[in-house]
Amino acid sequence: MVSQRLYKWIHVFRKKASERMLTKKLWNYTIEMKKEFMPRKGKVYPLLREKRGEVHGLIKEQLRKGYIRLSKLPQTKLDL
Repeated sequence: MVSQRLYKWIHVFRKKASERMLTKKLWNYTIEMKKEFMPRKGKVYPLLREKRGEVHGLIKEQLRKGYIRLSKLPQTKLDL
C-alpha cells in the first residue's frame, strides 16, 4: 500500500517506467579505439562460480534493457 502523499510518484516506480533510458545528454559518448590497438585478453579479476552466474545475469538484464552494449573489440567474446 502506498501512502497518499507518495501516490503521485507511483508511476516512477512501475517496472516499465523504471526500465526506460533517459534522453541522451552531451556527456554521453563512445570510446573509439585506434585500429592498431589490440588489448591483451584476460580476466580483470577471478570470480567464484556462483558469483559469475550473478554477474552474467546482471549483464544479460542490462543488455536487454539497452543500458549497455556489447564491445566491438574482436577479443571480447562474452559467453552468456
